[in-house]
Amino acid sequence: MGYRVGIDVGGTFTDFALLNETSGELMIGKALTTPDDPSVAVLEGLDRIAGEAGISMGAVVQVSHATTIATNTVIQRSGPDTALLTTEGFRDILLIGRQKRWELYDNAIDKPVPLVPRRHIWEVPERLLYDGSVYKPLDEDAAREAIREMKQAGLKSVGVCFLHSYVNPQHERRVAAIFAEEAPEIDVTLSSDISPIYREYERASTTVLNAYVVPAVSAYIHRLEEGLRARDYDRTLYIMQSNGGVASPEIVRKSPIRIIESGPAAGVLTAARYKAAAGRDNIFSFDMGGTTAKFCLLEAGKPTLSNQFEVDMVHLKRNSGLPITIPAIDLVEIGAGGGSIASVEMGAIVVGPESAGSDPGPICYGRGGERPTVTDADLLLGYLNPDYFLGGQMTLDERAARKGVEAQVATPLGMGVTEAAWGIHEVVTSQMAQAARVVSVGRGKDPRHFALIPFGGAGPVHGARLARMLGCPRVVFPKGAGVESAIGLLAAEPVFDLARTQIMALREDNLDSIRTVYEALEQEGRDQVERCRPEGEVVIRRSADMRFAGQGYEIEVALPDGGFGPGSIEAMRKTFFADYAKTYGDRTFDEADTVEAVHWRVSATTGQPGLSAELLPDANDDAARALKGERQVYFPDTGGFTSCKVYDRYRLAAGDCIIGPAVVEERESTVVILPHSRAEVDAEGNIAVDLEDE
Repeated sequence: MGYRVGIDVGGTFTDFALLNETSGELMIGKALTTPDDPSVAVLEGLDRIAGEAGISMGAVVQVSHATTIATNTVIQRSGPDTALLTTEGFRDILLIGRQKRWELYDNAIDKPVPLVPRRHIWEVPERLLYDGSVYKPLDEDAAREAIREMKQAGLKSVGVCFLHSYVNPQHERRVAAIFAEEAPEIDVTLSSDISPIYREYERASTTVLNAYVVPAVSAYIHRLEEGLRARDYDRTLYIMQSNGGVASPEIVRKSPIRIIESGPAAGVLTAARYKAAAGRDNIFSFDMGGTTAKFCLLEAGKPTLSNQFEVDMVHLKRNSGLPITIPAIDLVEIGAGGGSIASVEMGAIVVGPESAGSDPGPICYGRGGERPTVTDADLLLGYLNPDYFLGGQMTLDERAARKGVEAQVATPLGMGVTEAAWGIHEVVTSQMAQAARVVSVGRGKDPRHFALIPFGGAGPVHGARLARMLGCPRVVFPKGAGVESAIGLLAAEPVFDLARTQIMALREDNLDSIRTVYEALEQEGRDQVERCRPEGEVVIRRSADMRFAGQGYEIEVALPDGGFGPGSIEAMRKTFFADYAKTYGDRTFDEADTVEAVHWRVSATTGQPGLSAELLPDANDDAARALKGERQVYFPDTGGFTSCKVYDRYRLAAGDCIIGPAVVEERESTVVILPHSRAEVDAEGNIAVDLEDE
C-alpha cells in the first residue's frame, strides 16, 4: 500500500491526481502545460502535489501518465526528417493511398499529405509472395547503399515496409541488422513488428507514423524518467495507450504509435465509472479541455475499440487523414476547447481549431494573448469567476477579455460584446454537438438513450447546453471533473492488443493451424503484460476478423475462452453468423457458405487496481450551507443576465438539491446548471441533472 499518481498532459493544462491507497483520500491539481518541454510541468506539478501531501516520491508505488506528445508531433508536423524503405516498385504507396475520397464530388480536394516526402523513400530489390515464400531474395548490397544514402542525408528515423512481410518478416529483420551495422544512430521501425497485418497502404502509413514520432517520444520519456529517478521514484512509469491500457516505457519507446490517442483514452476510461450516477449503462463521454474536445459512446459501460482509425483528419471526414492500424478506443476529437480562438470570417463567427494553448493562452490569462477565445467569452458571460480560476491561483482579466472580444468579434459584426460572447459560446457548443453526432447518430445510435458525462476544465461549463442540443436525458457532473482523465489513470491496467494476418477458411482441417496462431499470440501477450506488471494473473481474450469468402472486408468476432477441440469450428461459424446478422440485418445462412478468418487477434491484460470512492455525508435536501453568493450570469433562456446563485462544490453533501440557474465552483472547473432544471448531489459527490422533461 502507498500512493498512486495519475498525470494527464493536455495542450493547455497538465492535470494531477494523487491517491492514498490506505485512506482513500484523493488530492488533485492542475498546472499550465509547458509546450516546449511538457516534462517540466509534469515534474514541477509532482513536486507541488507531493509537497501538499507531505510525502516524497519514494512513497509512490505507481505513476501512470497520459500524454499528447505523439499526437502533437504528427499534427504540428514537428518530427524529424523520416525515411521509408520499401520493396522495389512500391515507392509511391504513400502517395497513391486508396481510391476513396473524403469529399466525393469535390475534384479539387487533396489527399492526405504523407509524413515522408518522395525524395526520402528508397526501394530495394526483394519480393515475398502472399504465403511468405521468397520470390526474389533481398539484395543486401542495394540495402546497404540505400542506408548509406539515408545516413548521408542526415535522416534520424526510418520505417521499413516490405510486401507481405506480415507473413514472413525475415527480409525486414535482416535489413534491421544491416542498419545496426551501417547506421546504428538511425531509429528503425519494422512493419512486421508494428502492424503485422495485410493491406499495404495502411500498414506502410502506420509504420511511417511510428518512425516519425519515435525520436520525440523517446526523448520525452527519457527526460521524464530521469526527473522521476532524481526524485527517488524507482518503480515503473506507466504510459496510457490508445486502447485504454498502460504500457511500460520500454514498450512505448519501440512502439510510440500505441500512445497516439493516449490522453483521450484516459478520459474515456474514467467516464465508465459513472454508470450508477447516470442511472443507465449507456453513457456519452465528453472531455473538453483547453485545446480539444473528445467524444466517445460507451454501451453497457464499455467503449468500442476500433482496429483502424485516422489522425489529422479534415472536418472529421473519413479518408481525409493518415490511417493507423492499431486498436484504439473509438472516439472523435476536434479542435474545440477553452483556448480555441474565435474570429470573424465571411460575416460569421468561427471558433477553432487553432488554440491559444497555455502560451500565451486566452487574453484573460494576462500572459500576452491577443486573440479572443472560448474562455474569454465564458468569462464575459459570467460562467467563470475571475477571482477563483484554478482555485484562485490565477486571476482572470475581464477588462482585457472584453476589449479583445469587442475589437475582433463584436465590432466587425456590428453587435454588442455580450451578443458576441454568446455567439462564441453557442458556435463552439454547436460544433461539439456536430462532432458528438458523428459517434452517435453517425453510427446508428440515438443520443436520447445516453447520459452525458462532461469533464475536463471546460466540459462542465458547456455540458448541460450540449446535452440539451443532443437530447440527452441526464447530465452527470463528476466530482473533480476538471482532472477526471488523471483520476482515470489511477485505475488503468496493462492491455496489449496483438494481431496476425493468416487467411484461413473455418474448416476442421485448419484447426491445428488456428491453435498454433493463437498459442504464439497468447504467449507474446503474456510476455508483454508480465514485463509491464509481473504480479497478477494474465487474462487473455480472443477474437478474429471474419468474412464470407469473396468479400473484401471483415467484421471482428469475439471467440470463447478455452482450448480448441471438437465443435470449435462450428461454434466460431455460428458466432460469425450472429454478429453478421446484427451488423447487416437478418438473412438466411447456408451451411455450405465458406467463412474465412483473416486477422487473428488477442487482447492480454491483468487485474485492475480499482478506485474506492470517498462518500459524502447525508444532508437534508438543502444546499444553503454551500452558498457562496450570487452574480450576474447570462442565459438566453431567461432573456439575458440573471442573478444566479453560486455554490462551493466542496461544501455540498449527498442529497443536496440545486434549482437552476446556478453555478457550482470547484478549483479545476465550473459547473453551469441551466434554468428550469433540478440538480441533485449523489453519495459520491457527483451532480446529476435531469433534462428529459424540459
